Amino acid sequence: MNDSAKPAYNKPFSHIYVESAAKDHPRAKRLLARFPDAVVIECRDYKEIFSRPRQRPAVQRNSQALLLARSKQPAIHPGAAVCQSFGNEHFYYTSNVMNCVFDCEYCYLQGMYPSSHLVIFVNLEDTFAEIERMLAAHPMYVSVSYDTDLLAIEALTGFLADWCAFAAEHPTLLLEVRTKAAASGVLSALPVLPNIIWAFTLSPQTVVQRYEHRTPPLSARLRTAAKALSEGRKIRLCFDPLLRIPDFRTHYRELFRETFATLPPQGITDVSLGVFRIGRDYLKAMRKNRPCDVACYPYELSGGVYHYGAEKTAELLGFAKEELKRYLPEEKLFLWESPENP
Repeated sequence: MNDSAKPAYNKPFSHIYVESAAKDHPRAKRLLARFPDAVVIECRDYKEIFSRPRQRPAVQRNSQALLLARSKQPAIHPGAAVCQSFGNEHFYYTSNVMNCVFDCEYCYLQGMYPSSHLVIFVNLEDTFAEIERMLAAHPMYVSVSYDTDLLAIEALTGFLADWCAFAAEHPTLLLEVRTKAAASGVLSALPVLPNIIWAFTLSPQTVVQRYEHRTPPLSARLRTAAKALSEGRKIRLCFDPLLRIPDFRTHYRELFRETFATLPPQGITDVSLGVFRIGRDYLKAMRKNRPCDVACYPYELSGGVYHYGAEKTAELLGFAKEELKRYLPEEKLFLWESPENP
């Protein structure tokens, strides 16, 4: 197909939908000012666009729209069984942004959401108020970047600056910011705080090229993590999800070698290890929306979660754990093993 025959798509965020209840919020006004040429469409509820039936999320990826909304209730959720608590008793996650500017084929968001458009809830202050209420009862460990990549869009939203300011005032709050971004300049502009963990998801470069579309290469992520370490930040490494790709031992062994050739092991706070796993309903939707080889693998189902099965999971995790023990003490390795024993 020649270039002239390829379908033409609008630029990302060429169309912005704004809830009537959100349009006068200061964050909404700042975001709209960044896109003076965008077509702005007011709506009653963002779900009128985001949740309508018979969408084609894979096609929408080529021209993401931006949806600005008010969260109707503070979105503080208990940590899911497919996620790791890292030993924290009061584990939660929150989603102030839904969907991601990256396009990883194995991402559960493709099964979780009916649309690929990016939703930003502008009333972040309501989430802060709810967390303050909960902190009065107990400390909290909160992951703020599960359903998006906040560092990748910090220049757009400024949300991480707000989260940092909030964390600085609440020492019993521990935040995790998970990312695949290589935004070292953006990160360096944020304060260094003892109660924020910057968690870098790292994959073999062959996985990055094959499955993690629009993400920075492994080398760029490692450079960003190294700079963050040099600034005194807490760094978590996430080798998660581990994929059973052909010759996985060779690819992951090289990943670990390159990682610790760049990052001093003694500076790493901890490591997350986990195989690919996904909720039953999410996988069904993924196979419909994007029937790639990861989605169509013959997984086993237990506890409502699809995964590689006990034997293959143990093989992959066991290999990775033994390789990582060459660089780090075992107590720094946190493994997700099965739905019965997460």
